[in-house]
Amino acid sequence: MDQPDSSQRGFCVGLPNGTDALSTCFATSYAGIIAFMAVATEGSFVKAGERLGIGRSAVCRNVQKLETQLSTRLFLRTTRATNLTREGERFFENCNQGVAHIAEAMNDMLDLRHGPPSGLLRVRSTVGFGRRVVAPLLFRFAEAYPEISVDLLLDDKPAGFAAEQIDVTFRDGRIEDSSIVAKQLIPMQMVLCASPAYAQRRGIPTTLDELRQHDCINLRFSNGRVHEWEFKVDGHLRKYLPTARLTLNDADLVLKAVLEGRGIAQMPAYLVCDYIARNELVVALRRHAPDDGGHYICYLCRQHLPSRIRVFVDFMTEKIRALDLNYLSGFNAGHTATPASGAAA
Repeated sequence: MDQPDSSQRGFCVGLPNGTDALSTCFATSYAGIIAFMAVATEGSFVKAGERLGIGRSAVCRNVQKLETQLSTRLFLRTTRATNLTREGERFFENCNQGVAHIAEAMNDMLDLRHGPPSGLLRVRSTVGFGRRVVAPLLFRFAEAYPEISVDLLLDDKPAGFAAEQIDVTFRDGRIEDSSIVAKQLIPMQMVLCASPAYAQRRGIPTTLDELRQHDCINLRFSNGRVHEWEFKVDGHLRKYLPTARLTLNDADLVLKAVLEGRGIAQMPAYLVCDYIARNELVVALRRHAPDDGGHYICYLCRQHLPSRIRVFVDFMTEKIRALDLNYLSGFNAGHTATPASGAAA
């Protein structure tokens, strides 16, 4: 058979005008190469069809199209045997290298899903929760999974999984994004706190209206937004942005100011539960604490989850729930609270 000239190599010839030569060529080549490799391996068109789950005639058609495309005879066929031509042997050797690379790529992907957890894991969290809860657990995770490298980013701005190549995020509040998997770790309980010294000097509010009479301390997030206090009143959520004498952009600084008796602030339970248990903080308006938020670990898809993500999600879920961060024990008499309900899956 005549060989195609060099200007036509890599493209199909004899196609009608307007036909997508590249896609048509690829479709023909792919089916033909698969059929060719099966026949060459099995030594029979019938056995190749059985291996591929298609009929002998389909295998023949695909090989014939490939031979026409290459302008080369690949097999010598008799009634007793099917053998490769010299050109077929050369083509098989070259194709076999490509098949080996494809098999290696597929095994690599399967290792990500089923093999030992390894690789880079990019994790993003809100600043407060990430600093106080997530970061300390990363050292234990690194000891358990030494082949996984973790890149932790702390930011209160919404994370973009694709744009920032994020694998897992920790989010607070209420999740309304149906495109992600959001697994609640623990309920998010917001607690209005004051130091005993402040309570003795100024008292603590017993109604929402009394908040205006107190020195309030606000938190400004990294995105510039000031945290609005939230309360549950008659079953409905009510937001309140106090007129603050002090606004800080770090949750730990807000906590420090409250501990020093400089004012009152609404803070997440994970940040203050230890201080409440030691009677270093007292709680106000507990009956109005919102109970519909949560701390979540989020990722994109349940299916085909790489093992490095799967073990991280399982590890963090188990360890964070074991911390019982919303169980506010050790309150002073008159300021006791019922522990929050257990975390839901």
